[in-house]
This record gives sequence, structure tokens and C-alpha cells, in this order.
Amino acid sequence: MSTIPSSLPGRRPMQVATAWERLRTNHSWLAAWFMLPAAAFLILFLAYPLFLGVWMSFTDERIGRGGVFVGLENYEWLWGDSVFWLSVFNTLLYTVVASAIKFVVGLYLALLLNRHMPFKAMIRAAVLVPFIVPTVLSAIAFWWIYDAQFSIISWSLTKMGLIHENINFLGDPNMARGSVIFANIWRGVPFVAITLLAGLQTVSPSLYEAATLDGATSWQRFRYITYPLLTPIIAVVMTFSVLFTFTDFQLIWALTRGGPVNSTHLMATLSYQRGILSGRLGEGAAIATAMIPFLCAAIAISWFGMQRRKWQQGSDND
Repeated sequence: MSTIPSSLPGRRPMQVATAWERLRTNHSWLAAWFMLPAAAFLILFLAYPLFLGVWMSFTDERIGRGGVFVGLENYEWLWGDSVFWLSVFNTLLYTVVASAIKFVVGLYLALLLNRHMPFKAMIRAAVLVPFIVPTVLSAIAFWWIYDAQFSIISWSLTKMGLIHENINFLGDPNMARGSVIFANIWRGVPFVAITLLAGLQTVSPSLYEAATLDGATSWQRFRYITYPLLTPIIAVVMTFSVLFTFTDFQLIWALTRGGPVNSTHLMATLSYQRGILSGRLGEGAAIATAMIPFLCAAIAISWFGMQRRKWQQGSDND
């Protein structure tokens, strides 16, 4: 450790800490030290596979043999692949419709559960059931519900005299799209509802009391109090909802395997089919890599929207 001489006689020389000692003892770096294990975990299990997949998308690697660098050849092939563009359309349709309905239904459930009602704790627990049930079990349940011969929906409608033959939910392309979207909504609504309910718990009741005394209606209280204060939570929740829906794999693969006629193939399921089942790892990695711009766009919209509003700083809207 280096020292500097003191200008006063009889005074001990001052000791200057090295850069490493300052880094080790500085309280502002304490959080960084605690984050190191998590950062190492993320780099090992997330960042490394991501960069490896991007690199593989530029090769012709197959299962059982290594690949060589082929540049943009995989992407050029996908550009002219009609099945790939159909999967892009299915993914966007699946994500937009399911996320929008999950938000509306989840917000309604959150507002409903925020009220005083009997057995509220039991109802909240029941709302969580679709979210905590494993995805594959949910898919198997919906597979039976949508079965062309044993569907409970077709049986009920037939007994009521509304239809005369069973509905082929998973055999018709448009019906299959609607069926998988409904299954995703059923699974995703609890996450949105419970998270928004937690946000509603932070809103001070005094704001509603003051608005009521001023003669505000229920809609005005929601528009000018609930929604503005809940918007930061909505932005975060919907960002996660969009990401989870866009990258959904288990539900689709267990229900339809991407059929019929590729009508329910998402980019994730098509990537698995091309990369793993067909053995073309480079092509499968290219399809997975093509998902990244869409995911980055969803994150950017949420991020820049929150920055523009500056909710965290408590400033006015721009």
C-alpha cells in the first residue's frame, strides 16, 4: 500500500487505498457484488445459448455433424418459405388477440376482486388455478374438450338442439386458431388479474373518497384515478404477457403440433420442428433468431412509453 508524506511534523503519513481495496469496501458496489452470482447464472444459461443459437443460424449444422459458415443462406431460404411466413402471421395473430383479451378480462377480474365480497380469499385462490396447473395438463384437458367425437361442448350443444353434428375444433384451420387462442387466454388471465390486483391494492382509498365527494361517477374514478395510477403496472404486466404469448410452445405443440395444414404453427413450434425433428439445426436456429426483433420491439415500446410518461419520477406527462 502506497503512502504520502505528511506536511506536518509528528503526524503519521496518510495511507492511500489501492483501487481494489476501494472497490472491495465501497458500499455503492455492494449491490454489484450480490448480483454477481445471478449475472453468472444468466450468462451461462441465457446469454451463452442465445449467442450460440445466433451463430448456428449462420451455419448449415445438422444433428450428428458440425456445420460450416454459410452466411445468410438460411435467412434467404426462409424469406421464400411460405410456411415460415404463415407461422409469422399465426404468431402475431395469436399474440395480439390473446394479449388484448387477457388484458381486458384480467383488468375486469382485478377490479372485481378488489371489491369487498364474501369468500374473497377463496375466489382469489380459484382464479390462480389455471395459471398454476402445468401447461401440458391444461393442453390435455383442452384436447379432450375440443375432441371431434367426445367434446363436452359439442355434446352440450347437441343436447340443447343448437347443433346437429359435432364441431371439429382442431380440424378446421380457423377453428383451430380460435381454439388455441382461447386456451392461452384461459391460462394467462390469472397472471394479469392477480398482478393488476396487487397494483390496485396500492391505490389510496382516500383518492376515491375525495372523488366521490366531488361527484365523480364510477367511470370517472376509473379513468382519472385507477387507470393513470395503474398504468405503470399495466405496462410491465403486458410486456411480460406479450413475451410469454409470443414465445409460447408447450400449449400449441401439445394441442395441435402446428396443424391442421400448419394453421397453428407459431415461430417457436416451427423452429422446433425444423431444428430438432427434421435435424436442420441451422435452419431452426434461424427461425428462432428471427423472433428476436419482434421481442425487442415489444420491450422497446413498453420501455420508451414508460420513459415518456416518467411515472417513476412523479412528473407530468409530456
